[in-house]
Amino acid sequence: MTLSSFNDLERAIRNGWGADTTTPEHRPDWTPANPARDQCGVTALVVHDLLGGDLIRGEVHVDGERVDYHWWNRLGMGIEVDLTREQFGPEERVVGGDVIVRPPEIVRLREEYELLRSRVVAALCP
Repeated sequence: MTLSSFNDLERAIRNGWGADTTTPEHRPDWTPANPARDQCGVTALVVHDLLGGDLIRGEVHVDGERVDYHWWNRLGMGIEVDLTREQFGPEERVVGGDVIVRPPEIVRLREEYELLRSRVVAALCP
């Protein structure tokens, strides 16, 4: 993949985000001012679909306690891609990062994942 095609992928993903692709329990708090918020799981899955590599999951800590998980990708040669990194506030810190085996079927956030994936594919293959 060339840098320009990766930039196209990143643009398609970012343009595909909306309240309808975020985690349902956080949907009322989603805002276009922070469009990456709670988009990490579905985004990591779409990147994995298109580029392969590993799915990585870390923990989000506030005051030393886990409050959530954060997902991103590791591509060939150990290159890490985190398209939702800017979602976090200064009090939130991502720690760790373990390779997670992709489940054979997406259950949690399936509709949100499929919606984002369809938007990205439509943008890349008009």
